[in-house]
Amino acid sequence: MTLDLTVADAAPNTTKKTIPDAQTVTSVTHWTDKLFSFRVTRPASLRFRSGEFVMIGLPGENGKPILRAYSIASPNWDDELEFYSIKVQDGPLTSRLQHIQPGDQIILRPKPVGTLVLDALLPGKRLWFLATGTGVAPFASLMRDPETYERYEQVVMMHTCRNADELTYGRELVENLKHDPLLGELYGEDFAKRLLYYPTTTREQSPFMGRITDNLTSGKVFEDLGLPPISPETDRAMICGSLAFNVDVKAVLEGFGLREGANSDPKEFVVEKAFVGDGV
Repeated sequence: MTLDLTVADAAPNTTKKTIPDAQTVTSVTHWTDKLFSFRVTRPASLRFRSGEFVMIGLPGENGKPILRAYSIASPNWDDELEFYSIKVQDGPLTSRLQHIQPGDQIILRPKPVGTLVLDALLPGKRLWFLATGTGVAPFASLMRDPETYERYEQVVMMHTCRNADELTYGRELVENLKHDPLLGELYGEDFAKRLLYYPTTTREQSPFMGRITDNLTSGKVFEDLGLPPISPETDRAMICGSLAFNVDVKAVLEGFGLREGANSDPKEFVVEKAFVGDGV
């Protein structure tokens, strides 16, 4: 169950922008008691590549801003910016950020950066998005970007969480994309077959279980989706999760023969090193 708030539902906030780089919250969705997403106004001058992140935050009690890196979950063509976040009750930022409402203001530094961009990968046939928790955010941006499907014949979204309700944000996004009129018009009725979704849980029982590393190394995901094993000739990948997850998945991909790339040196896979995890 989710709770959605929009600007129309909230009392108008007539406070003028009094903090540098302020943007206004336009909607908030609470997916679980630990996960929420929100949308804010987009600076007119902001240009970014789908998959990049920016620094966002709130003013601290001492007057200095509390900022953290957040991947932009909306695609680069969107008029607003979307973010997906965990809630940490004693976190310096999210203990307060989770209570924002439409009309409130946040700080947004309009300097996007990041490694999870299409330009950091060599051309290929199939693109794998590998994420845990809120690490799905940059892929929410890339999955909604038509350029992703211009470059790759097939996109596979692997997303793992502890419990099934934590997968809701990503699941609803993928389901809606499969029926997106713009993408359907661009790529035809078979577009839905080009976007494959493989959600798994590690604690709660669900149709698909297990960690991403285990499902890759055992070959289960390839069997379930009817795909050949990952190959450096055809497959590319992006990783976003905790530091431990990134290290483990990186080792698995290197075992398949893939090499880590960067904006300045495209290869077969890339890893996002700025991730909003525990303690925020």
